[in-house]
Amino acid sequence: MKNILKISLTSAMIGLSLISCQSDLTSLNEDPKHPAVIPSENLFATALFQSSYYMDNPSVNFNNYRFFTQQWAETQYPQETQYDLVTRNQPRNHFNRMYVYTLNNIKQAKVNLQKEANSDVVKANKLATLEIEEIFVWENLVDTFGDVPYSDALKSDEIFSPKYDDAKTIYLDLIKRIDAVTATVNTSSKGYATGDLVYYGNMTKWVKFANSVKLRLAMNLADEEPALSKSVAESAIAAGVISSETEAYKFKYDGNTFSNPVYDNLVASNRDDFLPSELVINTMSGLSDPRMNVWFTKVNGVYKGGVFGELNDPFSNYSQLSSYFRSSTGESNLMSYAEITFLKAEAAARGYSAGGTAADLYTAAVTASMNENGVTSADTGAYLLANPYNASNWKQSIGVQAWIAMFNKGLACWNFTRRLDYPILVNPPKSNLSSVPYRMPYSDQEYVLNGANVKAAAIKIGGDKATTKLFWDKF
Repeated sequence: MKNILKISLTSAMIGLSLISCQSDLTSLNEDPKHPAVIPSENLFATALFQSSYYMDNPSVNFNNYRFFTQQWAETQYPQETQYDLVTRNQPRNHFNRMYVYTLNNIKQAKVNLQKEANSDVVKANKLATLEIEEIFVWENLVDTFGDVPYSDALKSDEIFSPKYDDAKTIYLDLIKRIDAVTATVNTSSKGYATGDLVYYGNMTKWVKFANSVKLRLAMNLADEEPALSKSVAESAIAAGVISSETEAYKFKYDGNTFSNPVYDNLVASNRDDFLPSELVINTMSGLSDPRMNVWFTKVNGVYKGGVFGELNDPFSNYSQLSSYFRSSTGESNLMSYAEITFLKAEAAARGYSAGGTAADLYTAAVTASMNENGVTSADTGAYLLANPYNASNWKQSIGVQAWIAMFNKGLACWNFTRRLDYPILVNPPKSNLSSVPYRMPYSDQEYVLNGANVKAAAIKIGGDKATTKLFWDKF
């Protein structure tokens, strides 16, 4: 059997289709090294790699989350910190990676799974794993772009010009899907023994992760629909969210087949361009933050950050990201214990039942970040004593500490800054935009391949601009 694997970059963003043709001499044409049907575990592993690598990628060609939160500065090419999102086609690149290379593989894995030999329990767990990962990718797309193709997407055989669904409607559907899929999981059995490069078939951890995604969705709804946000957040917490760093969603790189994307950009590419920003250095210095000793190098005995949006040259005159971030086997920690605990602290501050007081959860969240980064308990205690929870301005208190804790965790950090508006991010003088970015503009390819629908979506959201806020970003 001869197989042709095609990736179709249509407006529907449906790319993975297996087309086979077969001669009468079937047995002579069979190739055991190139199977007619790719195992679902292989497709799942590919989807996990693509989603993790490109959600976490600091390259100027992709998501640019670290620039949107002004945590990284540049030396040689400041266009990205000046919010030029056109020259390098970042919206197109991220859009395609999530749809074509990730969602497509999950879709095909679901199809191929049905043809594989598994017990009913294992098959249900595998299907649930695929569904949870798919929901996570959809959340990324909505929180990056806003309205996106959803109900019509992944249907290239039927629909070539998918409509853009309302972002809030997608949110509500994702919450329903989480509730539905977690009810199908049998935690006493495993899912994918191989192919699952995050939790390795541990379904208890997959359920906690799903509930944590639900909590993230709920907190983003806090200013849009407070009552719904409260009920969904409390439901997620009661059902069980990530409760330790061992349960965090981390893609693990082996340094050979897969290398950490930060390593690829800082070390493998020999690129002397990325610096911790002046805002990060000055904020953490003002708080006497011990994580600086882990994360950054010093210049002449002091920390010095790059000016955001400016040409900082030469590279050696500034603090740099330390060896802590330069390992080829470093993990992409896309949903950490610290993030979930900060979300719980915010929930408590908003009056939700979150399993503790806002002050206690704030302390737990900061401590979780310190532990994650190898800070001693003595230094953690001193930091918390000097920087206690401030109930009178909880948005600033939680917002600044979450922004620091989410350093190098792009989308998670951007969600906090957009929702809580702390720290205050100032649009750089040479910016290409009228304000800091609140969303990623749509892919330029969509205007060629799906013009009518993307133009309608742009009008609906108030303009396809990086400065147009998402539906949940009210302030």
